[in-house]
Amino acid sequence: MERFKWIPQSLHGGDQDREDDLLGEFEGSDSWSPLQVLHLLCRFRCLIANLSFVSDSLFLPLGQRLYGFAASLVIGFAFVLLSLIVFYRPIKFGIMFTFGNILAVGSTAFLIGPVQQARMMLDPVRIYATAIYVGSAIVALVCALWIHSKMLTLIAIIIEICALVWYSLSYVPFARRMVSELFASCCDTEF
Repeated sequence: MERFKWIPQSLHGGDQDREDDLLGEFEGSDSWSPLQVLHLLCRFRCLIANLSFVSDSLFLPLGQRLYGFAASLVIGFAFVLLSLIVFYRPIKFGIMFTFGNILAVGSTAFLIGPVQQARMMLDPVRIYATAIYVGSAIVALVCALWIHSKMLTLIAIIIEICALVWYSLSYVPFARRMVSELFASCCDTEF
């Protein structure tokens, strides 16, 4: 695997001639444990937090950013709604639904910038939901496009929806706690 040499010299701490590797000790391993993946995401988050040379404004005026946000959000919701029409064909549904969700979630990058969007998604409060969401979106696309498995695509879509709801609840104060308590009270019934 090729080493990541694209990191600017300013992130290395001055004029040191050391080579920083994002994968570190994970390089060359064939399979990664969930803890290793989480560790890699945390390293990636630290790298993004140090990117002070990237502007969050996307070099676009506010009006164009608002148009980009609106267009991406509308197209994303259109894909999600159109996916409901082909719900009886899980593979087409999975492709349209996943692309629609990615466009809708990514639309906020036009408003706050891609670096700030990545920082917020990799925040410790949201990192698990983000990892599960991104992973299930990739699995849904792989199951739909290459494996052609209807059942695996639907399972991945259900996990994707749950992760997206949990991710979205992290922006509402006390929402996760209320949902957790609601589920606990619903499941804590005596016969």
